[in-house]
Amino acid sequence: MAVSTARRRAAAAHLWIITFLTTLIFHHGVAEVVTGAAGSDELPHRRFEYKYSFKGPHLSQSDGSIPFWIHSGNAIPSSDQVRITPSLRSQRGSVWTKNKVNFQSWEAEVTFRVSGRGRMGADGLAVWFTTEQGLDGPVYGAADKWNGVGVFFDSFDNDGKKNNPAIIIVGNNGNLVYDHQNDGSTQALGTCLRDFRNKPYPVRAKMTYYKKTLTVMINNGFTPDKEDYEFCAKVDNMVIPTEGFFGISAATGGLADDHDVLSFLLFSLTEPGQQPPPPESEIPKEEKDKYQEEFQNFQQELDKKKEEFQKEHPDVQGEPIEDLYESVNDREIRQVFEGQNRIHLEIKQLHRQLAMILDEQRRYVSIITEEVSKKGANAESGQVDSSTQINSVIATQQEVLRNLNDLRSSFFESLKQIGSVQHPANTGGMGTYESLQHFNDLKEHLHLVKRDVEHLVQKSVQNPAEKALKCPEPPPMPTCLSTMHFVIFIVVQSVLFFCYIMYKSQQEAAAKKFF
Repeated sequence: MAVSTARRRAAAAHLWIITFLTTLIFHHGVAEVVTGAAGSDELPHRRFEYKYSFKGPHLSQSDGSIPFWIHSGNAIPSSDQVRITPSLRSQRGSVWTKNKVNFQSWEAEVTFRVSGRGRMGADGLAVWFTTEQGLDGPVYGAADKWNGVGVFFDSFDNDGKKNNPAIIIVGNNGNLVYDHQNDGSTQALGTCLRDFRNKPYPVRAKMTYYKKTLTVMINNGFTPDKEDYEFCAKVDNMVIPTEGFFGISAATGGLADDHDVLSFLLFSLTEPGQQPPPPESEIPKEEKDKYQEEFQNFQQELDKKKEEFQKEHPDVQGEPIEDLYESVNDREIRQVFEGQNRIHLEIKQLHRQLAMILDEQRRYVSIITEEVSKKGANAESGQVDSSTQINSVIATQQEVLRNLNDLRSSFFESLKQIGSVQHPANTGGMGTYESLQHFNDLKEHLHLVKRDVEHLVQKSVQNPAEKALKCPEPPPMPTCLSTMHFVIFIVVQSVLFFCYIMYKSQQEAAAKKFF
């Protein structure tokens, strides 16, 4: 029994040691897996490449060109965007980088807007990375048989399957012809259905090529949040050239849209742990010297223009450039006072109309008073009712005059309040809260005016004395032409007409002798 007990204890000790070693090895393996996963999920290093990007507000130069980019076709650069194609039929346009891009991995962010009047649009917009610049061609305004990749934002349904607008990723090795009839569905490496036309905010697309994987994210333009992206498509094991040109093109057909690109931002991606290439290694020395010389010449021309401007305008020397632009607060204050000016003009117009109504009422009262004074001397006992009605009409008219005078005084007070609001605005631009109170007071005054006018109208309609009274008939107009003068005029006109007919017939008879 003692031997069996000792053996049992030894077996238990061996089992405990084996279990401990197994648990230790398992935890070590799990830790290595977690560490590797954490290392693989680490984000790459991003560096902004300004020579392959453009954005507003100073997007184009004075000569209409875009720095480090070229445009062709119907593209129209401006200070804040590039209109690739206007909303006209059969238009093509594109913009391309001047220099080749040489990055193993990259990320491009495009902000654009596609807008049109119709329910459907055409043809669409494309973002390119190709070995050559496709300045013109049938594929969304760029050349066919490209060598690289294209991300197409197709807005027209060519195959009639009702699967547009859509975003399509198509790769090409330089030998394939794009399948227009099927909207590239037979050649698509990835696609998603997204409506990018006529959105309240600009649409944003993010294309990332990292570790031979192309991912397309899209912001539908429903919110102003720039980072509100959602997944669109992903292509694994995709091999594209390391050197090439970035470009954006668009085209219209029977239908037309405005294709506007607000910005194109390119970032080079470097894997974690790798040293990013220095900026000097990307530019050869000859090109660097050339750019430096161009910069110096531009700086000299700018200095000359500054000197000429200072000589021509000595009174504006030393003024800060910020004073030339309007701030947000200044714009809001200007809009408030413009609204006050419009209200001021409307109240002035109402004041003029009330003055006209007062003049008319005074004229009616004077006419009725004269009639009463004329008929008062010859009035008989049976005309007591008519005189009572006339007196009631006069009383009503006087009440109308009194109420209109009250309205006129209230309008005058409103005008003085608006003047008091506008006076401090011209001096210092303060008192926004007081101006809001004045606006509320003006609103109450206008409601009072409206209620008083409606009350006067109802009272004048309900007054029976005014309906019974008629205005005096005007005297008959004297005739300017007597009967004798009219007969003499008709006879003379008839004689002249017959004489003209006889003269005309003699002339025609004399002309026939020569034929």
